[in-house]
Amino acid sequence: MTNPSTKKGNDISIVLCGQAGQGIQTVEKIFTRIMKSNGYHVYATKEYMSRVRGGLNSILIRISDKPVKAFVDRIDILVGLNKGSIKHLKNRVTSETLIIGEKEVLSDEIEDKQKVFDIPFTEIASGVGNKVFSNTVAVGALISILSVKPEDAINCLKQIFKDKPKELIDKNIEALKAGYETTVKLENFYSVKIESPASGSVKKQILVNGSEAVGLGAIAGGCNFISSYPMSPSTSVLVFLAQKGKDFGVLAEQAEDEISAINMAIGAWYAGARAMVTTSGGGFALMTEGVSLAGMLESPIVIHLAQRPGPATGLPTRTEQGDLDLVLYAGHGEFPRIIFAPGTLEDAFYLTQKAFNLADKFQVPVFILTDQYFVDSYYNTEPFNLKECKVEKHFIETSEDYQRYKLTENEISPRGIPGLGKGLVCADSDEHDEEGHITEDLELRIKMVDKRLGKLDLIKQESVPPVLLGPENYENLVICWGSTFNIICEAVNYLGRKDTAVLYFNQVYPLHDGAIELIKKAKKTIVVENNAAAQFARLLKIHADVKVDHNVLKYDGLCFASDSIAEELNELL
Repeated sequence: MTNPSTKKGNDISIVLCGQAGQGIQTVEKIFTRIMKSNGYHVYATKEYMSRVRGGLNSILIRISDKPVKAFVDRIDILVGLNKGSIKHLKNRVTSETLIIGEKEVLSDEIEDKQKVFDIPFTEIASGVGNKVFSNTVAVGALISILSVKPEDAINCLKQIFKDKPKELIDKNIEALKAGYETTVKLENFYSVKIESPASGSVKKQILVNGSEAVGLGAIAGGCNFISSYPMSPSTSVLVFLAQKGKDFGVLAEQAEDEISAINMAIGAWYAGARAMVTTSGGGFALMTEGVSLAGMLESPIVIHLAQRPGPATGLPTRTEQGDLDLVLYAGHGEFPRIIFAPGTLEDAFYLTQKAFNLADKFQVPVFILTDQYFVDSYYNTEPFNLKECKVEKHFIETSEDYQRYKLTENEISPRGIPGLGKGLVCADSDEHDEEGHITEDLELRIKMVDKRLGKLDLIKQESVPPVLLGPENYENLVICWGSTFNIICEAVNYLGRKDTAVLYFNQVYPLHDGAIELIKKAKKTIVVENNAAAQFARLLKIHADVKVDHNVLKYDGLCFASDSIAEELNELL
């Protein structure tokens, strides 16, 4: 063995690639937690095919001495666990990429100048006792390359598997050591040294993904009922709340279909619960009549929609920001709504929590608009501040002369709960009078429509303003919304331009009044979004009379990459 060389870097991009069912998520889970426990910042996301077994999926993991929160095309280390891994990622693999895997498996895809660590994962794992330990062998290989001491990794491994039998824990430790020792003995071995943060702050941070942040926000918002029909990529929120239901008093119901799910949630709000549904585009299409019902009943409801590419089934496990128009105009008739689009885990938590209070206060549907990329991405972040979260309930105890749809000066009728007070709480999908009974009084119809729509002005007063990052005296403004935020921030930071700022919308409807001034101040404006029709740029034109100069669009089912989009932005600027 030659003396190993050591390279230094503050941001290492690692990609795991293998078949569905092969266990690359196991490698991801163990490796990211080992690195975080050793004080490094971590970020991970995935792209996967629509199948339970087979195909090729990949997971990106970034390890850094500074916070990392965005996808990059660059691959520094590729762990190929199956034939076809290099071909699957051919547009991202370069001569600088270190390929780790069984050379015999990957030989047909390896080019002459590519750097390869030939590690027989299966053979090593079989020596430990079972080829199922190949994943832990791969973790051992990775920690050796990233200069992590085996004992530090083993302590974390014991914590991860603490509920497993001792024999299984010991076998995984043996597999990790075997992977480590085999790698460092390679003739061409070299390690990569990342400067770890000086403080232990990272170790105290939490590691959650987008769906968990939404779920935690719902719990903090007082959610005690969720009814949904499973649909990728939204199902993870339903599963999370179902798992935490016993601890936090959340009743989770897997409905027979999406129509039932939204009607259950509306009924739950009517009875005094704080309810939520989670779905994706195709499922939400079935819910739109229920959304309209909520509009007529002036019922609160919170709807999480995790977007994926359509139309129809489209690409069911890929990502896209293609349902903004669907959510904005869903439901027949005219009634107000609120649409949040979080781009950070913190926003997913706090905006979801806020959604329940706003739905209750204004008696309108409130949407949390995410996408596959967002719900499946995670990074370390500070624990959410529960002191900032207050459950605000706005229903009243009714009197005998109670009128559910009373015409008021502020357009908001007092909402009663059946059984709380002496009044009768009527709810009807037909147009109704102040008591809630069916009416065909056309003059009263006008008053009721004006009352419902009039709430939009009140909602605007509580709209979340867009976030401006960068120089105050900017000439160029890059506009983004939702999940593209961290990617765009990193891309603009790459450019290092003193004339360019980022404007991020985490509430896309209704727009905050201050947004117009910020956009019109720029000499050149660019909107970046993951769809084909520039839906947010169109929203800005229709609802704010703002026309942007350029649209940067992506709709191949994958998210933007910060390093690639930086080049495209630089050309436009």
